[in-house]
Amino acid sequence: MFKEMLKELLYCYGPTGREKRIGELLKSLVAPYCDEVYNDALGNLIAHKKGSSGKKVMLSAHMDQIGLIVVDIRENGFLRVSNVGGVSTPISIAREVVFENGTRGVTYFETEKETVGTAQLAHLFIDIGAESREQASKLVEIGDIAVYAGNFAEMGGRFSCGALDDRLGCAVIVEALKNLETKHDLYVVFTVQEEVGLRGASTAAYSVHPDFSINLDVTRTGDTPKSARMSVSLGKGPAVKVMDSTSIIPACVRDFIYRCAEKADIPVQNEVLRGGGTDTGAILKTKGGILAGCISIPTRYVHTPVETADMNDVENAVKLVCALLAEEELPKAGN
Repeated sequence: MFKEMLKELLYCYGPTGREKRIGELLKSLVAPYCDEVYNDALGNLIAHKKGSSGKKVMLSAHMDQIGLIVVDIRENGFLRVSNVGGVSTPISIAREVVFENGTRGVTYFETEKETVGTAQLAHLFIDIGAESREQASKLVEIGDIAVYAGNFAEMGGRFSCGALDDRLGCAVIVEALKNLETKHDLYVVFTVQEEVGLRGASTAAYSVHPDFSINLDVTRTGDTPKSARMSVSLGKGPAVKVMDSTSIIPACVRDFIYRCAEKADIPVQNEVLRGGGTDTGAILKTKGGILAGCISIPTRYVHTPVETADMNDVENAVKLVCALLAEEELPKAGN
């Protein structure tokens, strides 16, 4: 059941700024387990499960994915594009892409000017099979966004697909909601526009103003041949974020997560991410400051169509979320 739900989330269209469809799907999945579900002005999906402790906990994951936005339609029907989020040009060459209306195409580059290794985003284009600007304009408009076409591949206990960042975090939250027990007021937030500056998390955290927040996202690994040095591997458990380029997690929050993991016999890793950030960075700085931490799911090849994760890490992330929310005493600043 979890795998089918995950596939549905991965295949659902929802690039940054166009999250309506994925938001509607997530709403249908969490509504049975919450007392109210609503959208804020920016588009964040917020689900509230009432509690009795008098404390508010926010559990979040971003639902947007990276994409390619159409900036020009040429006379011969080819689409010139720019990036929405962290798109790598070499990785985006010779890929199948899909638009919100179902139009499909393939990407390539100006071979006369560049090679695959040196091509710049300005030399990338999408071919949707059109022979003229008039024909292409009937299918796609300036400002439309294409995403990598999804292809879920199972590899034993591991799996690969585009958009694991961060539909995987969303799936963990949905699954945890089915099983968790908590006395706290729980606000589940699926944020928008994370890939372009953690924007949705800022507005959501400001309006909810929780006593404590946990963000779910993916993180890179250091376990592939000659990879950049990083002490995170697939299959060794979810990672407890220590630091990234947007945040340093308070010691009291990390200690709280470690204690809960040890109590529930859940393996965890430490994560120091030297480049990149998560919604946690925005949440920590909201209002007068919010105690926040991040549970990261180890994922290889982030921001590609073949992001790869281990199902054991995912299952343990679900267990860890449930363990954290079951605790009556939340971390306190200065402890």
